[in-house]
Amino acid sequence: MTTHQDLKSVEPSPERIDRYRTSGVWRNRTLADDARDSAKQTPDKVLWVESDNHLTAGAALTQAEALASNLYAMGLREGDVVSFQLPNWTETVILDIACVLLGLVVNPVVPIYRNAELAMILADCEAKVLFIPEKFRSIDYAAMVADLRPNLPELQHVVVLRGTPHEGMLSFDALMDPAGGDVPWPRQRPEAAKMILYTSGTTGRPKGVLHSHETVARGLSACFDHWGLKADDWTLMPSPVTHVTGFSYGIEWPLIQGTRTVFMDQWNADKAVHLIDAYNVASTIGATPFLAELVGAAEKAGSRLPSLRVFGCGGAAVPPALIRKANKVLENTCAFRVYGSTEVPVVTLGYLGDANAELASDTDGEIVDYEVQLVDDAGLTVTEGEGEVLARGPAQFLGYLRPEDRVGAVNPDGYFLTGDIGRYVQDSGLIITGRKKDLIIRGGENLSAKEIEDALHQHAAVTEAAVISMPHDRLGETVCAYVIPSGDDRPGIADFSTFLGQLGLARQKVPERIEYVTDLPRTASGKVRKDVLRKKIAKEVARPAR
Repeated sequence: MTTHQDLKSVEPSPERIDRYRTSGVWRNRTLADDARDSAKQTPDKVLWVESDNHLTAGAALTQAEALASNLYAMGLREGDVVSFQLPNWTETVILDIACVLLGLVVNPVVPIYRNAELAMILADCEAKVLFIPEKFRSIDYAAMVADLRPNLPELQHVVVLRGTPHEGMLSFDALMDPAGGDVPWPRQRPEAAKMILYTSGTTGRPKGVLHSHETVARGLSACFDHWGLKADDWTLMPSPVTHVTGFSYGIEWPLIQGTRTVFMDQWNADKAVHLIDAYNVASTIGATPFLAELVGAAEKAGSRLPSLRVFGCGGAAVPPALIRKANKVLENTCAFRVYGSTEVPVVTLGYLGDANAELASDTDGEIVDYEVQLVDDAGLTVTEGEGEVLARGPAQFLGYLRPEDRVGAVNPDGYFLTGDIGRYVQDSGLIITGRKKDLIIRGGENLSAKEIEDALHQHAAVTEAAVISMPHDRLGETVCAYVIPSGDDRPGIADFSTFLGQLGLARQKVPERIEYVTDLPRTASGKVRKDVLRKKIAKEVARPAR
């Protein structure tokens, strides 16, 4: 079981706090400070839009204070965990501010999680309160949570938004009336844990990633400066606010940097084109499918999205051809690849501008605000060639919630071991070439799945490819590719062999099996579940020949 002491044990050392604050990298402020200043200086400024809902800086603070007073009356105290499993609704802003006003730790949970994942997360972080919609899309969240509650003794309250609460649950609307009595607002500590996000890992139990006011704000300010954005610029946010991207850029960026957010609670590329043009949206951040569909919808609508200056694309494999196409179809050279994780958000921030178009498409971006090392299997520094990517910086997470998960996650020098394999490019660029656990060992030779995927993505018949290892009696492993086709064409192994050979790939890297599919299993953040694919192909290979 977790305790408040577990949260304090990951806080940065006094030396680290002093170093970052003295240099100005950390602000010594909390989101509560930002919310109060924003409400005082520009109370009528609309910072968040979601469909017909418009939320101003002043209204956000007023409603957050009312909610916080009710949470306090319900017994919530500093360090307690509040979970929410909500779509991209404006109420998430109010909830987040309310939590920081009371010093509570907020735990966003992605809406696609069902009984098993949700129960595991709520139990792991010992959530005292859970906020959910009654229903969203085809899911009855209230019914699901009602089934789980008997086995969640720490969960004291369930609050329902935009619907009718089940018996024993509370209505969010009822919590918008301030509770009686004064609230003794706690002294805010910017270095303290304020958020737990659970990794949507492709293997093993999800881990609780802890961030502070300082780490979240630093990541946002680094992006704001590097991308040349301005206060009042609009950001389109289709990524879930329960993911590090949607939470940070959608909910908190407007308070920290003065940007404005247009939320989308369901992705629709045609609607996204309309919203970008209607609000003169300057930036958005999203995974590969968002960019691919947005470009197609813009072409169909005859719009070049002239206001869009930034599309940071990451979270899953990004085909270089997609970036090139986006920068050809759209008016500005706005699309680029970024690299990071929940633990170390935005290690690279892309390459911007016409002069850097090739770097934007062919690399994972420029390293900004992080120190990066590449190491070999023995932990020795690699200066040329490939190595595991280690990163440390002021936006780096505090640590994992469970002490056992912290073992081996960060080296003695404070670098997070990402598990990704990469190499340097230019003076400060990075290319991710694969996962440490995603190598295919064919006859004793290590093959990079990502290298093969990048090559396959250049074929006109391929929309997306996922390359995995396939069991082989003699060689141990060989290459298998799951392919989402772009049309009716289904090239065979011989066709791909010729194509990949023309690109200069060695013959042993050519897939020995092609599986055409309409979709791929994915994590909540869009990463392909290669563990699922490996199990699937192992069963296929093990079947006796007919």
